[in-house]
Amino acid sequence: MLDYPAARAVFFVVQTGTFEGAARTLGVTPSAVSQRVRGLEERLGVILIERGTPCMPTDEGAWLCRHIEHVGLLEGQLVDRFPQMQLQPAAGPVTLRIATNADSLATWLLPALAAFTQETSILLDIAVDDEEHTADWLRRGRVTAAVTSLGKPVQGCQIKSLGRLRYQATASPEYIRRHFPDGVTPEAISAAPALTFNQKDRLQQQWVQDSIGQQISFPTHWLPSSQGFVDGALAGMGWGLNPIHLIRDHLASGRLVELIPGSTRDVSLFWQTNHLAAPHIATLTRAVVEQARRALS
Repeated sequence: MLDYPAARAVFFVVQTGTFEGAARTLGVTPSAVSQRVRGLEERLGVILIERGTPCMPTDEGAWLCRHIEHVGLLEGQLVDRFPQMQLQPAAGPVTLRIATNADSLATWLLPALAAFTQETSILLDIAVDDEEHTADWLRRGRVTAAVTSLGKPVQGCQIKSLGRLRYQATASPEYIRRHFPDGVTPEAISAAPALTFNQKDRLQQQWVQDSIGQQISFPTHWLPSSQGFVDGALAGMGWGLNPIHLIRDHLASGRLVELIPGSTRDVSLFWQTNHLAAPHIATLTRAVVEQARRALS
């Protein structure tokens, strides 16, 4: 049988990032937390926490944290069903970890998450990664649900289609005049600085391939911020693909211009949830799906 006090110690070390933080949450000493974690690691024969600043879970530790999360969801329902028993969830207030891409968080997703938090006492821990990689968080047990571009279910997960997030390649009028005086040609693209979110971001390359018909290398500024993309384009730093939600007003006012009018790129998005937790976070799933239907193509 799992040593739940030790498992909760692992959970809170991961959640707070330190043994000291876990000790404060649990009301014990850091030494007691360390002993619980080390004892559980010895019994299971695996390392659960990578010690550092902050402490991070191994893959096995992440799976254990999701188990404690699911137990908390179940016991939270038990408290609702039997309030006279004055039970407390196994890990205190339940914290649900989900993954999403930055652009969804910056455009349509947050209202759904806010609505969920107003209906429940569950807390949220939101991890941000490229939409092509958030499914990996589910596979590795690091999150319970994710917004992802993967259109087939991750093993052990349920999937719902959300719609398409549309992007437009834009830049400032001055940038267009400076770098594309003769139009968006292969030669011009190869010399014009772009904006790229991070090394996982392939949207700009995919748009070039779709719009120009060939793969082209181009210089880029690395700018890991959805709003920073818009601000960087407005400031003339470079061209980049922005969600239409963030640039409608700028396009209407002429502060931003499409590189190739009408040449958009759509990214299909899906909501995947761990099938064991899915019944217990149906309220969140409903909020996410309803908001996506209102906001996405």
